Amino acid sequence: MSYDLCDYNTVNALLKRHGFTFSKALGQNFLIDSSVCPAMAAELGADENTGVIEIGPGIGVLTKELCLTAGKVVAIELDSRLYPVLEETLGEFDNFELVCGDVMKTDLTALINEKFASFDSVKVCANLPYYITSPVIMMLLESEAPIDEIVVMVQKEAAERLCAEMGTRQAGAVTAAVRYYADAQMLFEIGRESFMPSPKVDSEVIRLTLHKEQRYDISDKAGFFRLVKAAFAQRRKTLVNTVSSSLAIPKSDITSALKSLGISESIRAENLTMGEFAALANILF
Repeated sequence: MSYDLCDYNTVNALLKRHGFTFSKALGQNFLIDSSVCPAMAAELGADENTGVIEIGPGIGVLTKELCLTAGKVVAIELDSRLYPVLEETLGEFDNFELVCGDVMKTDLTALINEKFASFDSVKVCANLPYYITSPVIMMLLESEAPIDEIVVMVQKEAAERLCAEMGTRQAGAVTAAVRYYADAQMLFEIGRESFMPSPKVDSEVIRLTLHKEQRYDISDKAGFFRLVKAAFAQRRKTLVNTVSSSLAIPKSDITSALKSLGISESIRAENLTMGEFAALANILF
């Protein structure tokens, strides 16, 4: 049986039949805009040689679109109340598999090796709960699992930070972290009325294309990330002051390093490019 999972009455009846109620703790907002999921699937660009990992399939509205294009879709769902719902809504697809559990505790490399060994490419697609957006994205990137691309829907404000250009006011520590691993691009906006129940903010779909090779010459990766985190800890302070106080590095050492790079000692973190952060980290660490 095929379901129109973008029809409010159909979804309401489905959830009522399974005794499902929305969990605020899990940040559950289900898409009911019929144009969004096909657009997300199209942006992902999966084909029969592509394996897709979906995080938090909900009732399967995005999953259905992914199953129509990808060779195989493996969805990771934390909420056990949704398992019988997904069994009902996605029963027609033989290229769908549900993995029960928490993506934050999942060994993605092992999962990919087990589920997608015969596929040319593995991509990730998701409508991420707002409260866990950054932790999930950083986990995906830091895992260094063989993932080529990530297309996710996030809160619009988060999208602007994640996709900001380094050296601009919107950039932050998470921006630098994302840029270390991937190129980031904002794709299209989604209004709050596209969800059930409606959140209080609008969303944005973004694409992260992972680097095949490291873009920046960084000798100490841990040192680089310590520097970035410290630099943005107190945005209103100069980089010299906030890095010195956070990492206990003498101000004279930081000032000397900046001078050797031709950078003003009064600069703030938001004005540094990725290349300048990398060069500074290489001197300090």
